[in-house]
Amino acid sequence: AVVSTQSTGSGSVYGGDEVGAVCFDIGSHTVRAGFAGEDAPKANIPTHMLTGDENTKYHIGTNALSYPREKSEVVMPLKDGMIENWEQCEAMLDYIYSKCLSVDSAEHPVMMSEVAWNKPSIRHKTCEMMFEKYNVPAFYLCKNAVLAAFASGRSTALVLDTGATQTTAIPVHDGYVLQHGIVKSPLAGNFLAAQMREHLKESNIEVVPTYKVAAKEQVKEGEPARWTPKKNIPAVSNSYHNYMVDCVIEDLMQHVLQVHDRPATDEDLNMIPGNSFEFPNGYNHMFGAERFKIPEPLFDPIGTNLRILGGDMLAMQHVVSSSISMCDVDVRPSLWSNIILAGGTTLMSGFSERLTTECTAKTTSSMKVKVVTGGNTSDRIFSAWVGASILASLGNFQEHWISKQEYEEEGKLVVDRKCA
Repeated sequence: AVVSTQSTGSGSVYGGDEVGAVCFDIGSHTVRAGFAGEDAPKANIPTHMLTGDENTKYHIGTNALSYPREKSEVVMPLKDGMIENWEQCEAMLDYIYSKCLSVDSAEHPVMMSEVAWNKPSIRHKTCEMMFEKYNVPAFYLCKNAVLAAFASGRSTALVLDTGATQTTAIPVHDGYVLQHGIVKSPLAGNFLAAQMREHLKESNIEVVPTYKVAAKEQVKEGEPARWTPKKNIPAVSNSYHNYMVDCVIEDLMQHVLQVHDRPATDEDLNMIPGNSFEFPNGYNHMFGAERFKIPEPLFDPIGTNLRILGGDMLAMQHVVSSSISMCDVDVRPSLWSNIILAGGTTLMSGFSERLTTECTAKTTSSMKVKVVTGGNTSDRIFSAWVGASILASLGNFQEHWISKQEYEEEGKLVVDRKCA
């Protein structure tokens, strides 16, 4: 299992009070980083960054992204949750070490999360980067689903992670990921954003991003916006403009989207009070039944306009049931009764209740279905980071670290032996 019950007799304590380990959780939307033993990460910054010039190659962080620069492109180091661009990844880690944590990387062990389907070559290169470039005294790589389960005090669970790019169901048994049971679906945050963009286009609502607005006036709901454009805005790239529009859409979705507790008719939805949202340019719009219709395909994708996606369009409950059915029959009851939600998209109001209803309908009456939501919002967004923070600070975890000495003796392949 991930945590041994035996304490190490070694004198070199990595995660003790003297020198705390640093934990990194690199996601497709944000990067979380901070010190082991703390309740929440010190840094929670966008994974996207802006290209720069010879002096500053990349502009990183929320403030840097909000400042328009001529022809700067928005880029990110990940693809399918795995590190693809190493230069950008190193730029991100440099920024976090110097600007967010203000520590010397050579003085702190590092625990880093990884997706359950990470490639061996990427695992090897990550290990090599941390020891060679950052000179860390110790390193450990752990599956993010295992960390999310650990954060909720479980070693066996089904982690349903609905983030930006995809939804994944990952079965964890006794601290190990059951690789054969991993199921993915492209129905996730970016899919909802595309549905919302389509709705705004059909409603003739133009999304003016924040960087274009100098001032705005208060207007009544539905009235044309009265705003003053900023002058002398540099000629920004399409990728920058689209990213800033996406930020508004993300904010909009967090404010108005809701999951209905069951498939509902238009008549049912029209009886529910609407929710208004003020756009950056001051335009105020009331969102009605579409608040429920946009996220409905997460649970009922049939008949939706899904041309924007590839892959299997599995609904949330089908992702869960498919994953569990691929696992050993003896493990299934433990997975059904420990469904852990992770990822920002699961924070929508009504999501966990609807998932419970749909999953209950897919099992026998004797099977107990329990969806574990965590105590608060940050528990779900930061679940993998919190799991890393707990794990890296445990005294009986010491023997699991890859020490600098082990790396020097065995090389980067040591990660395969020590980090299962």
